[in-house]
Amino acid sequence: MGGIGIWQILIVALVILVLFGRGRISEMMGDFGKGISSFKKGMSEEEAQSSKPAAQIEGQAKDAVSEAKHTADPQPAPRADTPDQSN
Repeated sequence: MGGIGIWQILIVALVILVLFGRGRISEMMGDFGKGISSFKKGMSEEEAQSSKPAAQIEGQAKDAVSEAKHTADPQPAPRADTPDQSN
């Protein structure tokens, strides 16, 4: 007397079939399949895109380092034999 038997499953399936109709159920299953394939495609695209920005970030970091080297060069010290022009 415990658990679900084969007759209960068949009755529930029959009620669902009567309520929704055979065409509507197959349409819903098709939409469900399209949703799953769309989800998988989105996940694979996300993985492909997640590897590309890492390369861009590394390239930007290298550019920033080389730019910092160029801007961090000290200015040449004024020579002692030239007159001071600040006065």
